[in-house]
Amino acid sequence: MILVYGRRGHLDPIKPRLSAAIHQCMMETLGLPEDKRAHRFIPLAPDDFFVPGGRSEAYTVIEINLIEGRADATKKARIRARCSRLEADLGLRPMDAEITSHEQPAHCWGFRGITGDEAQLSYKIEV
Repeated sequence: MILVYGRRGHLDPIKPRLSAAIHQCMMETLGLPEDKRAHRFIPLAPDDFFVPGGRSEAYTVIEINLIEGRADATKKARIRARCSRLEADLGLRPMDAEITSHEQPAHCWGFRGITGDEAQLSYKIEV
């Protein structure tokens, strides 16, 4: 699951394009299938989303929640690819994109009525 935070005035108009750019990177770097898009957008008022110095009004925070198991090189490639794609597809400067990954063991995930370690996934976790 991916959570995207930003100021409402910037985030609302670009949601579909931003979702497409994020998911393209997930497919290319992690091998996720096309239909595995779980994005949640959280547009906030300026007084609910403070922007650090050196960033613009386009400052966007992307939190990626994953089942653990990807190699460090894969995680780094995903972050680099995402920053490049966001800049190329949306004009979002690397200074305005903050990306964090949160990983949990498969048994901590619950979906389709089972835990992640019981699921037969259509993609590989260990990449």
